[in-house]
Amino acid sequence: MTTGQRAIPCVLMRGGTSRGPFFAAQDLPGDPAQRDAVLAAVMGSPTGRQIDGLGGGTTVTSKVAVVGPSSHPDADVDYLFAQVDPVWGTVDTKPTCGNMLVGVGPFAIEHGLVRAGDPTTSLVVRNVNTDSFIDVVCCTPGGELTYDGDCEIDGVDGTAAPVELRFRGIEGAVTGSMLPTGCASEAISAGGVDVEATLIDVAMPMVMVRAADLGKSGHETPAELEADAGFMAAMEAIRREAGQRMGLGDVSRSVVPKFGLLSAARDGGTITSRYFTPTQCHPAHAVSGGICVASACVVPGAVAASLATPPAGRAHGGDDGEVADGAELIDVQIEHRSGSLAVALAIEHAGDGVRIVSGGVTRTARKIMSGTVHVPAQVWSG
Repeated sequence: MTTGQRAIPCVLMRGGTSRGPFFAAQDLPGDPAQRDAVLAAVMGSPTGRQIDGLGGGTTVTSKVAVVGPSSHPDADVDYLFAQVDPVWGTVDTKPTCGNMLVGVGPFAIEHGLVRAGDPTTSLVVRNVNTDSFIDVVCCTPGGELTYDGDCEIDGVDGTAAPVELRFRGIEGAVTGSMLPTGCASEAISAGGVDVEATLIDVAMPMVMVRAADLGKSGHETPAELEADAGFMAAMEAIRREAGQRMGLGDVSRSVVPKFGLLSAARDGGTITSRYFTPTQCHPAHAVSGGICVASACVVPGAVAASLATPPAGRAHGGDDGEVADGAELIDVQIEHRSGSLAVALAIEHAGDGVRIVSGGVTRTARKIMSGTVHVPAQVWSG
C-alpha cells in the first residue's frame, strides 16, 4: 500500500494545440485555494521543467481543465480553466483557453455528463472563468464518441475528428468592455519604446502592437523572438502598463493581458500574429486569442485593422445555428508560425463601430491517457 500520496482520477488530453489534465469537478477540493495547490502539485510547479509532475515546462503544456455539471440553466456543463505557471507556480483562473476547451465536449460525453447523439452531439459549455457560453459540436457516429477523422489543424501532426466551437457573449470577457479604455488605439511609452497599441477584450484581454514598432518583421520564429532579451523586456513593460490601463491592476504575475505582435499577412491570409502567453511565444496560436485578434481586424481604428487585408463579409439570413438574424459573417485567416487559424466572426454594425456577436473555430482533440495522478498527501489532506 502506497502512503504519503493521494490519487486523483484524471484524463490527459490534447485540446487543439495545447495539452493538459482534465478533472471532474467532484474529484478536486471545493476550496479554491486548496484546489489551486493541488493543481500546482499535479503539474510539478514551481520547478521550471515540471519534472515532478504532468506539466511539459511550457505555458501551452501547463494547463488544466475542470469539468462538471453546469449550475446554469442554459448550459450542459461548466468548464473552469487553470493556467499553472511552470516557474512561479501560480494558478491563474482569470482567463480562458479555447484550445483546452476543445477537449471539454469529448470529456463530458465520456463521463456521462451529456448523452451522445448520432451522428453528432451538440452541447452548451459555460466557461466559469468568463461567464460566457460556447456551443460545441462533437462527432458521435452511431452514438459513440470518436477521435478519428480527417480534420487537420496547423500545429498538430496528423488528422482527427473535428470539434466545432462557437463562442458567444465574448465582448469584455474579463474587463467588462471590448475596449476597456474607450480607445481603439492609444500611445504607450514603456520599456524605453513608444508604440501605438490596441487594448481589447474579446474572449481574451490582449494588448496588440505593430511588430515594426518594436523593430521586428512579425515573421520571426518564437525562438528568435524569445532570444531577444531587449525585445522581451520591452514587451513585458508594455503589457504591464496595458494591464493597469485595462483595470487589471498589477499583472506582473498574471497571464493576462496576452500580447499580440502583429504584421501584414504574406501567404494570402488576413493578418499575421505572434501570440505571447505571455513569457513565451506560442508555437501556433491560442483560440481565444485568435478570436480577439480577428475581432480587432474589424474594429475601426485598431492597430490590427490598419494591418489587415480587409476580410470579406457575407450577409446572413438566420439559418446558421446561434448566429443572430441579420448579422454579418466575416472570415478571418490568422497566419502564425505553424500555419494559420481560421476564425468565423458574426458581427453587427453599431454606429461607427461594431459589436462582436460570436466567434467560431474548428479544432481537434485527442485523449492521450486516463488513470490517476498522485499528489503529496499534505497538499490535500481533506
